[in-house]
Amino acid sequence: DHNSLPGEPLLAHPDPSSPHSIVRRIPMEGDIAQLGQFIGAGLAAIGSGAAAIGVGHVAGNFLAGALRNPSAAAGQTATLFIGIAFAEALGIFSFLVALLLMFAV
Repeated sequence: DHNSLPGEPLLAHPDPSSPHSIVRRIPMEGDIAQLGQFIGAGLAAIGSGAAAIGVGHVAGNFLAGALRNPSAAAGQTATLFIGIAFAEALGIFSFLVALLLMFAV
């Protein structure tokens, strides 16, 4: 049968705690804490993508406003760079948290 291991008899014991059970026991490899680190780092890395979306949103809104009123665009350039800097700072912070979760915890 395809469910049994080579050289292993197929015994129909429904109790998984039985030593003759057909349920295969796969040993768990790795560490649950390391799994948590990887999941947390992956979730924190989502912030880097969110920062890219934020920068695109800031720049897109600036362009939309500059096209509506070109004479006021020069006065808003500093605000554009401040908005981009804040969005990138949050992205760098989330990347730092991901690195800390991967290597320091």
